[in-house]
Amino acid sequence: MLEVANLEVVYNDVILVLSGISLKVEDGEIVALLGGNGAGKTTTVRAITGLLDVHEGDITKGKIEFKGESIEKMRPSAIVKSGITQVMEGRRIFAEMSVDDNLRTGAYTNKDKASVLAAFDRVMELFPVLKDRRKSTAGYLSGGEQQMLAMGRALMASPQLLILDEPSLGLAPMLVQQIRDIIVGINEQGISVLLIEQNAHMALSIANRGYIMETGKMVMDGAAQKLLGDEDVQEFYLGLHGEEGERKSFRDVKHYKRRKRWLS
Repeated sequence: MLEVANLEVVYNDVILVLSGISLKVEDGEIVALLGGNGAGKTTTVRAITGLLDVHEGDITKGKIEFKGESIEKMRPSAIVKSGITQVMEGRRIFAEMSVDDNLRTGAYTNKDKASVLAAFDRVMELFPVLKDRRKSTAGYLSGGEQQMLAMGRALMASPQLLILDEPSLGLAPMLVQQIRDIIVGINEQGISVLLIEQNAHMALSIANRGYIMETGKMVMDGAAQKLLGDEDVQEFYLGLHGEEGERKSFRDVKHYKRRKRWLS
């Protein structure tokens, strides 16, 4: 469904942020894209959704195809119409508008009234808590409810691919579990998901495949269960620290473990 091949992105004509990024999302999959702050995950999403221009970024190499068609030069609105929607990091709801009005904005590109009504019913089914908040001002919702609203708004465009950027960020563990289950429910309705996360355990527990990024490059990829069971992945995402307390990079993990065995 989505293919990103050898993607290179430069900001302000001088700063190389992504170098040779490649990933795929097949029809019906959940694919996890993992990495720490500054790894390049959000820039990858901006490239896919056409929002690089807003941040003075340019694709200088590579290609992005959705359902076999090139989209790297398309406008964001056209990309949404093609079937891709995004929930941005930090939710980005319209805080002064009602829940209903927020949802309506998500259907702006959808001119089919029957499709809009069907999408609204699906959102109410997936997020029953929003039923009781329809007339509430969105800014007064809890953090978890705002995340649900942001996801519901994205679903109002009836996407074939939903991109979620850090949906668990800042949420309590119980709410993270709830969001996890909702993502599974969305996928079961036939919507492919590209899940960008720092919470590796949550993401890989529901994904088919995963990719791990660091400093603008892919450093590992494979089946989600294989990555979840990989000792290096586990150690890094538990917060591996060296002898002087500095955080190690994922690339350093295997070297560090060899050295630790030698010293013992």
